[in-house]
Amino acid sequence: MLSAQAYNAVCMDREGTAMNKKIRIGKHLVGEGAPVFIVAEMSANHNMDFDRAVKIIRAAKEAGADAVKIQTYTADSITLDCDDPCFQITQGTLWDGITLHKLYESAYTPWEWQPKLKKIAEEMGLEFFSSPFDFSSVDFLEKMEVPAYKVASFEITDIPLIRKIARKGKPVILATGIAHMADIELAMRACREEGNEDVVLLKCTSAYPTPYEAVNLRTIPAMGETFDCVAGLSDHTMGSAVAGAGVALGAKMVEKHFTLRRGDGGADSAFSMEPEEFAIMVDQIRKIELALGKVTYDLTPAQEREREHSRSLFIAKDMKAGDIFTPENLRSVRPANGLHTMYYEELLGKKINRDAKMGTPMSWALIDFQSEGTE
Repeated sequence: MLSAQAYNAVCMDREGTAMNKKIRIGKHLVGEGAPVFIVAEMSANHNMDFDRAVKIIRAAKEAGADAVKIQTYTADSITLDCDDPCFQITQGTLWDGITLHKLYESAYTPWEWQPKLKKIAEEMGLEFFSSPFDFSSVDFLEKMEVPAYKVASFEITDIPLIRKIARKGKPVILATGIAHMADIELAMRACREEGNEDVVLLKCTSAYPTPYEAVNLRTIPAMGETFDCVAGLSDHTMGSAVAGAGVALGAKMVEKHFTLRRGDGGADSAFSMEPEEFAIMVDQIRKIELALGKVTYDLTPAQEREREHSRSLFIAKDMKAGDIFTPENLRSVRPANGLHTMYYEELLGKKINRDAKMGTPMSWALIDFQSEGTE
């Protein structure tokens, strides 16, 4: 397997361009210079109730989300109905003690709902897309004309699926929760070989909820640089601190699981955000975006006004013409009306050419230059 550096070199040599740094998802631009794209992941939080799914979409809109994402699969399309040990969930997760098939039977989003939910979301001004888990779900979503495809963390190793998705020409969002570097390289290569350069890589940790020490947010800017693409965050921690920090480090997309109330239960509810929490996160992200600004050493008009309160040189005691400047009668104090403090040592030992009261701003006009060198 190629190293990341060698992979980039091969891609640049073959294509002559890097991955796109700004991608359109529906009416939204995602990437450099664009607002952070904030996605509410419904997942299984509808609890098999269509009306609840609609309420989740409405609450996501009110909380400030840009998009709602669902998942498109059936239990039979994602796994086998088998009780053998390898199909039992025993990895220390929320779902231990049942088989994969039983979990997905209770968690999937009925396919007949999905076009209706998309229409409702779009009428609210939200983008609506999904994670497909097999070829048939890609075909189904393509008929729905979704604006993008998300590849879930556990599907990043399914290269035939990624190739089929990439061939649709829509943006591809790759979650990396269980991926080694080689898996990311292979998935990115598959997208490029299918002619799709609209790829977003999401830093993700597949632990539910994710311990803070397992997040490793510093990977976000490294991921964007290494793979020369838009980078974001799929976050399973509790609260909004990690999402805000991810944005500060360069995440251009943030995805969080979303539910009405964690107490309502469901396969993903325990690590999902409630509407009030999501709204706080969105507000924090928008403030962080404003605060990040740009690299500049220029001052705003307000800062320029504040410079009036910086230090400068002033007469600190009443002086008579001919007196010598000393540390006692010449001081660096606020405000900034006098000479710059850089001249302090140069002025010590010189004479004043007129009487001056304490509080007089120091200026070159007060220096007796004629007497210099005559004594």
